[in-house]
Amino acid sequence: MNSQKTKKKVMRCLLILIAFLLVVIAFILLRHQRTSAKRLPDQYHAQIPQFHGSVDKDGDGIDDQTDILQGALAYVSTQPQYKSRYYGTGYPDDGYGVCTDVVAFAMKGAGYDLMELVDEDIQAHPGDYNIENPDKNIDFRRVQNLKVWFKNNAVGLTTDLSDIEAWQGGDIAIFKNHIGIVSDRRNRDGVPYVIHHNSPHQVSYEEDILEKRGDLVAHYRISE
Repeated sequence: MNSQKTKKKVMRCLLILIAFLLVVIAFILLRHQRTSAKRLPDQYHAQIPQFHGSVDKDGDGIDDQTDILQGALAYVSTQPQYKSRYYGTGYPDDGYGVCTDVVAFAMKGAGYDLMELVDEDIQAHPGDYNIENPDKNIDFRRVQNLKVWFKNNAVGLTTDLSDIEAWQGGDIAIFKNHIGIVSDRRNRDGVPYVIHHNSPHQVSYEEDILEKRGDLVAHYRISE
């Protein structure tokens, strides 16, 4: 009888130990999960011509719209890990980043240095930003500041997702507390995916989120 009780206690302890080890392993795997840069398939079979802008800010022979899209894809191909940090150089340089960095690096690849541009706009229009102590190293990496900058400096477009032709790869989609670059690939209904970085546990950088989120607040294009 005592032997059976002892065996049961041992089994309980083993099960608790196994459960604990499984939790630890799951935590480690999730903590170090790498978001995939693999692209989603284009599921929309009708033809929507890709918009090409008339401006080539960096003079590389590629229009801004295409440059921004390519810049976003190039940035996420490095598989940055999600973590919010402060950098004395402004732009992250250690393999970490957040949602605003997808946009900042995409824009930089097209010749738009948001670190400088946002700081200049804050100095020119301080009342728009309501920032007590401006810091150019971090101000361009805050969604609330980018909302203002794009409103002041970009072309405002519709937020109506049924107007699918108005949504083009290289556009900027802004949510309540999030931001991303519109993809040139679409779901079955023609609504484009978004290239973004929202969480350390995000499965893929390119995701079908425009219709699923309920906090879309703005849609911009850097040039016409």
